Amino acid sequence: QFLSLCAPLTREHPEVLPFLSSRHVRAQPEFRASAEFRNILARLLRRVRSRRRRKIYVYINELCTVLKSRALRRRLPLRSPDPGASRHPARASSQYSGASSQYPGASSQHPGAPSQHPDDPSQPPGAPSRDPAASSSRDPGRPGGSKRQIRHLENLLRVYAGEIRRLQERELDFQELDSADSPYLQENRLKRRMMRIFRRLCQLKECSSLTGRVLEQRIRFRGTRYPEVNRRIERFINRPDAFPDYSDILREIREASGRHGLGLGRKQMENMAQEAFREVGNRLQERRHLDLVYNFGSHLTDQYRPG
Repeated sequence: QFLSLCAPLTREHPEVLPFLSSRHVRAQPEFRASAEFRNILARLLRRVRSRRRRKIYVYINELCTVLKSRALRRRLPLRSPDPGASRHPARASSQYSGASSQYPGASSQHPGAPSQHPDDPSQPPGAPSRDPAASSSRDPGRPGGSKRQIRHLENLLRVYAGEIRRLQERELDFQELDSADSPYLQENRLKRRMMRIFRRLCQLKECSSLTGRVLEQRIRFRGTRYPEVNRRIERFINRPDAFPDYSDILREIREASGRHGLGLGRKQMENMAQEAFREVGNRLQERRHLDLVYNFGSHLTDQYRPG
């Protein structure tokens, strides 16, 4: 349906639709049959039918970007090493160069190395494959990723953000809530992909992935008169997802006392741990509450004004 709508609008550029079809063929079969892909197509169909035909190439590019991010990665066949390769290194290097010309991307990845599979957690969905074209297009003046890689990931973030927004605005019935592929689960998967893409984008841009949330702010602890104990407790409570209990604080105080020879007695350490635990718990709870206040909400209620 989408191709039939685009055909009369892209007559000036007949090569566009065959390119889109090739992207569709190379996409993962499970993604082409998923509800996520059907939702993206339905949204683009609605936009084309609502007389926004001046942006037809924008919609085609958006669909190509999504299909490219879920494309199948061709794996190189493993070949047994030539027994004469060690005796003739020049011949082995010529054979490898011939294999790299036969398989695009072989020059950037050794055949014995693990392939960049789209389901690999270390490789975020939509991250460009490390091919020679990407490395050659990298700007020699910047040590991070190439402009093409960064632009591709930023475009993916926009596509996923629009899809999440559409899922949040969707009306639900009880059958969809019980479905294994409900809009809530689709939204959760898209958000996790966006976080992986965002972290990869920060690596390519060589910038910090901190977003400025209250939960990311470091807590300074000065609750005791021993700097060694304060430093150890502060380091412990600033770990990711840390919410220590009394025994954790007591253990940190004991280890600091033994390591630095503070000579603290058992009763003194227990009293110190109780006071420190009370202060740490209050500050962690206050930080989480402030983060909830600043971030709770939805774009659906941004325009709401009481009365």
